[in-house]
Amino acid sequence: MKMQCLALALAMCSLFSSYAQESNAPEFGKGLFNLMGKDSTWSAKIAARMQLLSSSNWTENANGNFTDPHFNTLVRRARLKFDGFAYSPKLTYKIELGLSNRDISGASQYTSNAPRYILDAVVMWNFYQNFQVWVGQTKLPGNMERVISSGNLQMVDRSMLNSQFTLDRGMGLQLRHHTNLTDSFLIREIIAVSQGEGRNITTGNLGGHQYTGRLELLPFGKFLGKGEYSGSDLKREKSPKLMLAATYNLNRNAVKTRGNQGSYMVTDIGFHKTNINTLFLDAMFKYDGYSFMAEYAHRDADDPLAVNADGSLTGDVVQVGSGLNLQTGYLFRNNWEVSGRYTRIGLDKNITGENLEQQYTLGLSKFIVGHKLKVQSDISYLSVEEGFNEFMFRLQMEVHF
Repeated sequence: MKMQCLALALAMCSLFSSYAQESNAPEFGKGLFNLMGKDSTWSAKIAARMQLLSSSNWTENANGNFTDPHFNTLVRRARLKFDGFAYSPKLTYKIELGLSNRDISGASQYTSNAPRYILDAVVMWNFYQNFQVWVGQTKLPGNMERVISSGNLQMVDRSMLNSQFTLDRGMGLQLRHHTNLTDSFLIREIIAVSQGEGRNITTGNLGGHQYTGRLELLPFGKFLGKGEYSGSDLKREKSPKLMLAATYNLNRNAVKTRGNQGSYMVTDIGFHKTNINTLFLDAMFKYDGYSFMAEYAHRDADDPLAVNADGSLTGDVVQVGSGLNLQTGYLFRNNWEVSGRYTRIGLDKNITGENLEQQYTLGLSKFIVGHKLKVQSDISYLSVEEGFNEFMFRLQMEVHF
């Protein structure tokens, strides 16, 4: 399968190289190829990016000492992205493929035992004024940190809040609308209906469907360069910009431990099904190189414990609880940035058996060509209540063509 994927990538590069020879290639960070049909009825931008990550972890042992470091170096992400319009500029599309092992992991009987290459495959139609409908597989309108591209993050990677509570991607339909209350006050509304089990599922809807609603308020107008969904204030906002947002998600008869994420709750009579509710509250503020992001998440379930027909517990538990993530940074004039993050994950211990976790992170980044070429590092201390604490150091390079 990997050889087939490599052959496909090489064939595509060979196919488009003839176009690149006949026209000027885009500048760095603007894609490998930017194509336009002769009759202007279609366009395609092809881009690629990679993240090379090295990390070291120290874990506290029973004696209170930290063990020797565990080292790991890997291709964290390697992706191909295609976007443009088809027939009309009002009908756009996006396809994103993951090629690294971390990108395609998760193969199971529910994905036909096939790697999960497809991240996004979505068509977006601006059918009337400020209304858009999205159809296909893409990110759901969940927490801000997830909707920010992994290539545009302020720190090496997303926080523990995102790992525990994110809605991530799903297959379905989204309706989006925006309006201006005043010349500067912008409101966005998003409604989504999705299958409910995550991305690349081939077994159909095993539980119920997933319903998501998100409201975004921008009282001081749009951020420069869509900065509300990009880490760091690379545009150096000339005036304060703020976005406040709330998301509510209902996954009816969910069959996975984290809504459309986590593991399947299998019993001896089928799947354990329960309604799962998730709430996100988040904010983004930027001004003259300074940025601040806050996220709160809460999840509960009608029946969080999976049981067999005889009443015995299977061991699968819905991860109910809450999380808080606070993140800030300042970008200096030489494009070095210092950032800091505090994350708190408090699951319901009586149900999940999990201890309170708090993580403190200090980051240092050098933006060479914005988010397109950058080097980032961070060091984190994880405090686990009644558990073993950890130190972690990470160094990552991002190249985005």
